[in-house]
Amino acid sequence: MDKSLKKEQNTKPLIGNKELRSMFWRSFLIQSSWSFDKMMAYGQMYGIERSLRKIYPNDDDYYDALKRHCETFNVTPHISPFIMAISVAMEEKNAQDPEFDTSSINKVKIGLMGPLSGIGDSFFWGTFRVIAAGIGIGIAKQGNILGSILYFLIYTSIHFIAKWLSAKYGYSLGTKFLNQAEGNHSIEKLSYGASILGLTVIGAMIGTMVTLNAKLQFNLSGTVTKLQSIFDQIFPGLLPLGVTFFCLFLLKKNVKMIYIILGIFAFAILGSWVNIF
Repeated sequence: MDKSLKKEQNTKPLIGNKELRSMFWRSFLIQSSWSFDKMMAYGQMYGIERSLRKIYPNDDDYYDALKRHCETFNVTPHISPFIMAISVAMEEKNAQDPEFDTSSINKVKIGLMGPLSGIGDSFFWGTFRVIAAGIGIGIAKQGNILGSILYFLIYTSIHFIAKWLSAKYGYSLGTKFLNQAEGNHSIEKLSYGASILGLTVIGAMIGTMVTLNAKLQFNLSGTVTKLQSIFDQIFPGLLPLGVTFFCLFLLKKNVKMIYIILGIFAFAILGSWVNIF
């Protein structure tokens, strides 16, 4: 068989409308299995499971792919199929190219989660929902039940359309990009850029969401000195950063997440009780 023909057959897209429809419907269950450490990961994995099964007929490859998608995942649910479809396109490329870097799949997912969530939250939670509610409330105030029905129909139709389009175009754009990227090292560049973006997003989350302040104070020669002010002079946010790195250390030591969470609860309650924090 001619090599060019063989390559064309190997790179023929495997995912069709059947798999995209499965991804679309299953994406509505993305928050049905939610946890503090993995967030939407298991729901996202369930959403692309049929596509992964088609891409990887071999059980070992299939289970490796499922395990790959158990990493933390969180995005505005309305546009989750976009990242899911891009992930499927990358998995398909991985099945075709033995030299494909599988770590780039999760790096791209992490890099896209933050920016797309910012856009998705603004549009769907802050704009479309408010507009639909405004229309529905205006009618419901007149005692017409059509107001609540209209709100449901408007917002749900936007939700459905957004999910289907994000699944369809996420896969087609991902496949097109990956085919064009072959040979010019674009995947490596994208993976590197996504890693930087992902770390930046995670760092920003730590800085804004993790708080810990010391309440201890000392009376030195008639001057009251707060311990927190000393920490702030050395390094603002030093305590939250230290707690974060300690939790990361425990995770690397294979301490279960539930034990870490319970430990944080106990530490916070005890510290508040003795008036340290």
